[in-house]
Amino acid sequence: MTLSKDEIELVVRMLLEGSGHRSVVVNMINNKFMQYTIQFFKEVMLAKYENKDINIDWYKRNFIENSNLSTDNVLLNSGLNRKTVTNQYGSGRKEICIEAAEDNYDKLLELLNGLIDEEVGLDIKIVLKQNGVFVELDINESLIVVNALAVKRSAIRGGAWSTLGKSVETPLMLTLCKLFQVNESNYAIKKAKGEYLSHDDVLFEREIDFYLRNGNKEYNCEVKLMGQGNPESADGAFARDTKVFIADKLSKTNKNQLNSQGVLWIELSADMGYTKFSNVLSELKIPHVMPSDGLKQITRVIKELSK
Repeated sequence: MTLSKDEIELVVRMLLEGSGHRSVVVNMINNKFMQYTIQFFKEVMLAKYENKDINIDWYKRNFIENSNLSTDNVLLNSGLNRKTVTNQYGSGRKEICIEAAEDNYDKLLELLNGLIDEEVGLDIKIVLKQNGVFVELDINESLIVVNALAVKRSAIRGGAWSTLGKSVETPLMLTLCKLFQVNESNYAIKKAKGEYLSHDDVLFEREIDFYLRNGNKEYNCEVKLMGQGNPESADGAFARDTKVFIADKLSKTNKNQLNSQGVLWIELSADMGYTKFSNVLSELKIPHVMPSDGLKQITRVIKELSK
């Protein structure tokens, strides 16, 4: 799952303005999930229609045992994801995943049969119709489809939030440096193996580190879009020898921990939070200029970086 340039620009702007950037990701999740759901229902409808007169488990044959499907899709259709299988079996090899998918599907079907027997009089049906083709899923089939979609949405959601942090970190740091007129000699962008990269190479690349520099000294910068319910993410600042830590939200405990470890921090959601970047630069003795017109230059800066 990836963010477009326009989405990254929008998130960077909203972070610096201290506004609710999460709506961008929520919209992305909703859009991707709805597109997947429509396509999935089309495939379900076709499979059910083609097997309506055959006494087989049409769902299992088409969505679990189908060798044309990717391993990840087979797992999702059975109500699993690869991470769950890897944690349970210690491996994510294709053979193990397929076996786990078939086993989980069989157990799910057995569970549903038991629950339905207990719920006397309950009936659930999903009706699918397109271009004159009409199929009806019974309660078992409907619940299996709903379960598969629930797992898919969870996977999309997890991937989106993970992508957000990795995609936005470098554009955010570059935008701050440009806003505060930091000389290019005073920051560096590296891949994990230590290779330095230029702006053009990295703006939308992931898995890189951003450093502020003063002479021969390099200070590792970390960006975490943690949110209110994920304060433990600040622990990453200590694990990676971080000197500058930037987050959308920080708890009082986070701030005390960072202060005690000598980590310079910025909370973007605070009033004019981005201006604390000046304090960080001053502490590191890096020349800079405070933006005299606030964030009015942000559009120009972001557009220049994304050319």
